[in-house]
Amino acid sequence: MQRRTLIQTAIAGLAATALPTFAQGAWPTGKAITYMVPFPAGGTTDVLGRLISQKLGAVLGTSVVIDNRGGAGGSVGSEVASRATPDGYTMLGGTISSHAINVSLYPKIGYDPIKSFAPVTLIGTNPVVLVVNAASPYKTLKDVLDASKAKQGGLSSASAGTGTSQHLSLELLAYKSGVKFTHVPYKGSGPAIQDVIGGQVDMMFDTTVVAAPHIQSGKLRAIAVTSAKRLASMPDVPTIAESGVKGLTDFEVVSWQAIFVPTGTPAPVVERLHKEIRTILAQPDMQEKMKGFGMEPADMTTAQIAAFQKAEVDKWAQVIKAANIKVE
Repeated sequence: MQRRTLIQTAIAGLAATALPTFAQGAWPTGKAITYMVPFPAGGTTDVLGRLISQKLGAVLGTSVVIDNRGGAGGSVGSEVASRATPDGYTMLGGTISSHAINVSLYPKIGYDPIKSFAPVTLIGTNPVVLVVNAASPYKTLKDVLDASKAKQGGLSSASAGTGTSQHLSLELLAYKSGVKFTHVPYKGSGPAIQDVIGGQVDMMFDTTVVAAPHIQSGKLRAIAVTSAKRLASMPDVPTIAESGVKGLTDFEVVSWQAIFVPTGTPAPVVERLHKEIRTILAQPDMQEKMKGFGMEPADMTTAQIAAFQKAEVDKWAQVIKAANIKVE
């Protein structure tokens, strides 16, 4: 009896020792991983998601499939992802909108941006640029503000959706300058910027990831960037703070992109994803692409990302309250 007990104890010990190794080695099994993008194709989150997923799939030995679920500034897709089984086969491209702004903007969202997710990687930060159609008569921020003052209801400004960084940039500009604009929300940057190019909408704030190619091709004119300093990728474009307009000297909005997984996803899986994605983002071709987009790389631990996200949630809650921003 004593010998049997000793053998059982030894087996249990070996099993306990082997479990962590087995758990780490069991993922992924070849099953496809869903990379959910809570915006339509063509926007910043989608572009980055496709670049990362292609390389990540090759490293993990399985396919990583993009699933676009646009709507409500990223809230629709984020809610779907929050309810997914936390087994490592669902990732979410989170943004300043879906994971910092929306919780204060919408009366009810079906997820908690902090409690419903575990951070994996902060991809980088991205300034926003104000653009108009290349044929537009507006060449400076003063031109834009003067024209909006003179027009009934103000100039129209597109966004990727209510509560996105594009929308908040507009509302902050309106609040600080005292000038009214008409917000025209879309379900993503792709369709929104096409209507600015087509002349259906007067202007738009958008990330440099989406706007830069159109500026370079001559379809759009850059008016000003929302960062504190001029961008190396757009050295001739002034900051809004440089405009000299009263109330705008401290204007700054920086968008950001991150990757999350549903809360409860095994820690070894989160750690593996963090490591592999950081390695992918550090590759020269990815660094070059991000630089071309005007993105600033961000190398944070998962704990640092969590602290950063909480600070962002608090910051935008104050801005939304001060500017009395309401969901349309």
